[in-house]
Amino acid sequence: MGAHMARNLIKSGYLLVVNDVMPAAVEELKKEGAEVAGTPAEVAARAKLIVTMLPSSPHVREVYSGNKGIFQSVQAGSLLIDSSTIDPAVSKEMEQIALSQSTAFMDAPVSGGVLAARDAGLTFMVGGDEARFSEAEKILSCMGKNVVHCGGVGTGEAAKICNNMLLAISMIGVSETMYMGSQYVKAYIIISNVIDNSSNE
Repeated sequence: MGAHMARNLIKSGYLLVVNDVMPAAVEELKKEGAEVAGTPAEVAARAKLIVTMLPSSPHVREVYSGNKGIFQSVQAGSLLIDSSTIDPAVSKEMEQIALSQSTAFMDAPVSGGVLAARDAGLTFMVGGDEARFSEAEKILSCMGKNVVHCGGVGTGEAAKICNNMLLAISMIGVSETMYMGSQYVKAYIIISNVIDNSSNE
């Protein structure tokens, strides 16, 4: 998803400085005009608007607070936007460190999947200082069609967790329904057709 998001920023005219733990992941972006940095700290030394997309809370801590992390060389006044889906408490932890270095941190997890990332159709759920939301909205709008300010730092993550919870509950419900139906009606398509043409459409 991060590569698709980066490409949409390039298409919108942004000059990117990119970094990934897997060098091969940024090679195509380099061919498209992005500059490559060796570490997150190097990115922070060269850019004041930074967007991260990482797998989990420990990765966010490492990229921001590690020995070669963003906070090692972040410039005063920078805006740090993390689009990872992580623990809201970790986002708040990062915010406090950012504030101590005269920078702003926002959590902005996404929904929509890889195809939406490719087509700039993501939804961003943003938690952060309202005074700098318009600045974040400008860049996030290049990658998504919906940018929602949810409140302070951590509220974007909370909104994403709620969204994921509802999706999981729906998936479990569908699975249980189809399984129970299969015990009586052997053709799944019959159950599916009933659902599609009844009150659960």
